[in-house]
Amino acid sequence: MSVQGIDQVLGELKAMSALAGGQAASQAQPVAGAPDFASMLKSSLDQVNQVQQDAQAQQLAFQSGAPEANLQDVMVSLQKASLSFQTMVQVRNKLVSAYQEVMSMQV
Repeated sequence: MSVQGIDQVLGELKAMSALAGGQAASQAQPVAGAPDFASMLKSSLDQVNQVQQDAQAQQLAFQSGAPEANLQDVMVSLQKASLSFQTMVQVRNKLVSAYQEVMSMQV
Protein backbone atom coordinates (compact mmCIF):
# COMPACT_ATOMS: atom_id res chain seq x y z
CA MET A 1 0.00 0.00 0.00
CA SER A 2 1.42 3.38 -0.96
CA VAL A 3 1.88 6.38 1.32
CA GLN A 4 -0.89 8.15 -0.58
CA GLY A 5 -3.20 5.21 0.12
CA ILE A 6 -2.36 5.32 3.81
CA ASP A 7 -3.00 9.07 3.89
CA GLN A 8 -6.35 8.49 2.21
CA VAL A 9 -7.37 5.86 4.78
CA LEU A 10 -6.32 8.17 7.60
CA GLY A 11 -8.34 10.99 6.03
CA GLU A 12 -11.41 8.77 5.87
CA LEU A 13 -10.94 7.70 9.49
CA LYS A 14 -10.69 11.35 10.55
CA ALA A 15 -13.82 12.15 8.56
CA MET A 16 -15.73 9.34 10.25
CA SER A 17 -14.45 10.49 13.62
CA ALA A 18 -15.65 14.01 12.90
CA LEU A 19 -19.08 12.72 11.91
CA ALA A 20 -19.27 10.65 15.08
CA GLY A 21 -18.25 13.70 17.11
CA GLY A 22 -21.14 15.71 15.70
CA GLN A 23 -19.27 18.03 13.36
CA ALA A 24 -20.92 19.21 10.17
CA ALA A 25 -20.91 16.74 7.30
CA SER A 26 -19.31 19.29 4.96
CA GLN A 27 -16.24 19.45 7.20
CA ALA A 28 -15.92 15.68 7.36
CA GLN A 29 -16.19 14.81 3.65
CA PRO A 30 -13.23 12.93 2.18
CA VAL A 31 -11.34 14.38 -0.75
CA ALA A 32 -13.29 14.08 -4.01
CA GLY A 33 -11.83 11.70 -6.56
CA ALA A 34 -9.74 9.83 -4.01
CA PRO A 35 -10.19 6.05 -3.75
CA ASP A 36 -12.35 4.88 -0.90
CA PHE A 37 -11.36 2.30 1.68
CA ALA A 38 -13.44 -0.50 0.17
CA SER A 39 -11.86 -0.13 -3.28
CA MET A 40 -8.37 -0.04 -1.78
CA LEU A 41 -9.09 -3.17 0.25
CA LYS A 42 -10.50 -4.97 -2.80
CA SER A 43 -7.46 -3.93 -4.82
CA SER A 44 -5.14 -5.35 -2.17
CA LEU A 45 -7.07 -8.62 -2.05
CA ASP A 46 -6.91 -8.85 -5.83
CA GLN A 47 -3.14 -8.36 -5.73
CA VAL A 48 -2.74 -11.14 -3.15
CA ASN A 49 -4.92 -13.40 -5.28
CA GLN A 50 -2.86 -12.62 -8.39
CA VAL A 51 0.42 -13.40 -6.59
CA GLN A 52 -1.00 -16.74 -5.43
CA GLN A 53 -2.23 -17.63 -8.91
CA ASP A 54 1.14 -16.76 -10.45
CA ALA A 55 2.94 -18.90 -7.87
CA GLN A 56 0.61 -21.81 -8.54
CA ALA A 57 1.11 -21.46 -12.30
CA GLN A 58 4.90 -21.51 -11.86
CA GLN A 59 4.63 -24.52 -9.57
CA LEU A 60 2.52 -26.42 -12.11
CA ALA A 61 4.92 -25.48 -14.91
CA PHE A 62 7.86 -26.80 -12.88
CA GLN A 63 6.01 -30.01 -12.00
CA SER A 64 5.14 -30.63 -15.65
CA GLY A 65 8.79 -30.23 -16.62
CA ALA A 66 8.61 -26.97 -18.55
CA PRO A 67 12.14 -25.92 -19.57
CA GLU A 68 11.64 -22.22 -18.64
CA ALA A 69 10.66 -23.03 -15.02
CA ASN A 70 13.47 -23.40 -12.52
CA LEU A 71 13.26 -24.37 -8.88
CA GLN A 72 14.63 -21.10 -7.49
CA ASP A 73 11.99 -18.96 -9.19
CA VAL A 74 9.24 -21.33 -8.10
CA MET A 75 10.37 -21.30 -4.48
CA VAL A 76 10.68 -17.49 -4.44
CA SER A 77 7.21 -17.04 -5.91
CA LEU A 78 5.73 -19.51 -3.42
CA GLN A 79 7.35 -17.64 -0.54
CA LYS A 80 6.06 -14.31 -1.87
CA ALA A 81 2.57 -15.78 -2.10
CA SER A 82 2.79 -17.15 1.42
CA LEU A 83 4.08 -13.87 2.83
CA SER A 84 1.43 -11.79 1.08
CA PHE A 85 -1.30 -14.12 2.34
CA GLN A 86 0.01 -13.98 5.92
CA THR A 87 0.13 -10.18 5.71
CA MET A 88 -3.44 -10.10 4.43
CA VAL A 89 -4.58 -12.30 7.33
CA GLN A 90 -2.89 -9.99 9.84
CA VAL A 91 -4.53 -6.93 8.27
CA ARG A 92 -7.88 -8.70 8.44
CA ASN A 93 -7.30 -9.54 12.11
CA LYS A 94 -6.48 -5.89 12.86
CA LEU A 95 -9.60 -4.72 10.99
CA VAL A 96 -11.81 -7.17 12.89
CA SER A 97 -10.25 -6.08 16.16
CA ALA A 98 -10.81 -2.41 15.34
CA TYR A 99 -14.40 -3.12 14.31
CA GLN A 100 -15.09 -4.96 17.56
CA GLU A 101 -13.56 -2.11 19.54
CA VAL A 102 -15.69 0.49 17.74
CA MET A 103 -18.82 -1.59 18.18
CA SER A 104 -18.21 -1.94 21.91
CA MET A 105 -17.95 1.84 22.37
CA GLN A 106 -20.84 3.55 24.04
CA VAL A 107 -22.15 6.62 22.29
